[in-house]
Amino acid sequence: MRVERNSLGTLVNAALLVVLGGFLLIIGKPVLLPILAAIIAVYILTSASDALGRMPVLRTFPGAFRRFLVLLAFTAVVVLLLGVVVATISQIVAQAPGYQANIERLVAQGADAFGLDERPDWQTIRAATFGRFSLQTVINTALFSITTMGASVFLVIVYSAFLMAERAGFAAKLSAAVRDPVDAAKTEAIIRDVNRRIGDYLAIKTLVNVILGTISFAILWGMGIDFPLFWALVIGLLNYIPYFGSLVGVAFPVGLSALQFGDLEWTLLLAALLTTAQVWVGSVLEPRLIGRRVNLSPFVVLVSLAVWSALWGLPGALLAVPLTSMVSIVLSAFAPTQPFAILMADRIAVVQGAALIPERYPDP
Repeated sequence: MRVERNSLGTLVNAALLVVLGGFLLIIGKPVLLPILAAIIAVYILTSASDALGRMPVLRTFPGAFRRFLVLLAFTAVVVLLLGVVVATISQIVAQAPGYQANIERLVAQGADAFGLDERPDWQTIRAATFGRFSLQTVINTALFSITTMGASVFLVIVYSAFLMAERAGFAAKLSAAVRDPVDAAKTEAIIRDVNRRIGDYLAIKTLVNVILGTISFAILWGMGIDFPLFWALVIGLLNYIPYFGSLVGVAFPVGLSALQFGDLEWTLLLAALLTTAQVWVGSVLEPRLIGRRVNLSPFVVLVSLAVWSALWGLPGALLAVPLTSMVSIVLSAFAPTQPFAILMADRIAVVQGAALIPERYPDP
């Protein structure tokens, strides 16, 4: 009976801890999200800095200088991306009236394909779609979101700069903070494992997304789609989101193609080409480069995507895999929590092997 009460008490405490943690994540989003995004960005920037260190010319420069170059390039890219987003939204708003005739033509094609006797006119289409919301409200909301995103991105850049500057002295701080040498060694081993696995995953995933964005840009530009650079950036960014990101990334430019040309066959051709690029990257290139570095089961990835998206929206979806992988690595390092890591894993042997290697996570 005492064992059952202890088990029940443990479950209740765990449930309360999860609820409290979720509540803190929701109310702490303005503070926590830029910090976590900066940590994720530092992984990518550090990998880029290490890559520069392997180049014949730049290897002679100090590490601090290479990190400064990477951070400067990161800032320039972010500012450029924000500029592209703002300019594209303005152009979409300016060209929106010109899409009306193409929408009518596309609807007429659909009516003929389904054998409808009466074609809907523009007033009927507008009443059923655009008339249900205020375009000005949508524009104001989009501009407000961009302003908020710009402030958050500025914080991410600042946090990333400070984290990269203090990264070299972190090991010494850890040894001083954890006075027991064995505990300090185990903590350092866990952090090193997190850095290696998450850093490799994010660096290679970013390279894959750049390749996908480049291929998508070539397809969009070759087919004459408006704003090809913007949609290529959207496709590359959304590819960080597992499973659903690639679908949403293709849907946006395909929808614009329908509005721009009003030609169903041209739109289907674009969808086929973009989908082919996504399938090749997701089925051939990405498994070959990334493999199974994060070691998360597909179901856990879906659940983490749902949880982080519910907590933080689109940023949560982008950060879902690296954050969940960090939790899994930490859980696998301790015997009491290792069963949870095994349940989250795609390959059980990797998690079990982590505890069987004393020099990897030395026990106190």
